[in-house]
Amino acid sequence: MLGSLLIAGVVHAETLTIGVAAPLSGPSALLGQQIVSGAALAARTTGAELNTVDDACTAEGGAAAARAFAEAKVQVVIGFLCTEAIEAALPILKGAGIPAVTVGVRTESLTDRRAKTGWQVFRLGPRGDDERNAAATILTRLWKDELFAIVDDGTIYGREMAETVRAAVEQAALKPVFMDTFRPEMDNQIALVGRLKKAGATHVFAGGDGADIAIMARDAGNLDAGIVFAGGEALRTAPGDVPFATGTLMIALPGWSETADKTVLDAFASANVIAEGYALPAYAAVEIANAASSAAQSAGKPVANALAGQDFATAIGTIRFDPKGDLSKNPYRAYRFDGQRFLPLEGQ
Repeated sequence: MLGSLLIAGVVHAETLTIGVAAPLSGPSALLGQQIVSGAALAARTTGAELNTVDDACTAEGGAAAARAFAEAKVQVVIGFLCTEAIEAALPILKGAGIPAVTVGVRTESLTDRRAKTGWQVFRLGPRGDDERNAAATILTRLWKDELFAIVDDGTIYGREMAETVRAAVEQAALKPVFMDTFRPEMDNQIALVGRLKKAGATHVFAGGDGADIAIMARDAGNLDAGIVFAGGEALRTAPGDVPFATGTLMIALPGWSETADKTVLDAFASANVIAEGYALPAYAAVEIANAASSAAQSAGKPVANALAGQDFATAIGTIRFDPKGDLSKNPYRAYRFDGQRFLPLEGQ
């Protein structure tokens, strides 16, 4: 039994070779370089060797990378930002018995099809539905005693966010006082806010972009409506001419550099590597590969077995994969705007 103890990096009996699949050409090359930089820094710490291949974010590139990794007999592959590349690579990696840890692919079916495909893939990042599921769970808890409304901008993103929240509150035996679809990119949302005020809404979830939510909050303030607005990760983007209102809620991923281990951040600074984008997740992926390989060697089991159902101490916190290969805990959190920036909501 590998057990469920927290696994930290352990010295290997033999050097671990990790394949790094990243787009190093084309429009995603900058993001690919973040992966390579973070992985390289972690490899210096863990003593792992890296075999880096450009997957070009294409199916052809992903398949070619997988063949190169199989030929090189790497023990684990990390990286992959694009669905096309990893889906082409996984059948080849499966045949070679090589598990993969993706740092950026959110496509839900990647892990949902695990039982059917047998792909040994693990996701070090959110699923595509994590944002809306987190919004539904968090707001249902926060607003159970409030008069709330749900609106969306009619886009696929906005409708899915709003519908997931609606379904969750309904399951919790709660009922919105108002629901509607608004027209996005308007100079004002006075008519919508007027209807919200008339309905008695004090809290509103808006499936839409940050600029529209900022305008709604401004107009609510001008009408003395006393409404708190909430939105998704789109609020990470600056709203434009109209600032966010103090108290606005955002459901979003944490900034890795805000929560990362200070010693690791210092190592990034010393190496003149910027700890942004996919650099820290790639660093963590190498740590996980290193720890899983050590545990697998000790137990005499495949590395893929060691990746599942274990806690890994990493630079970005404790990571655990569920039986499908997704993160065992939804990484999205609630943040409140304090007038200058979004800060984590207390009590999470």
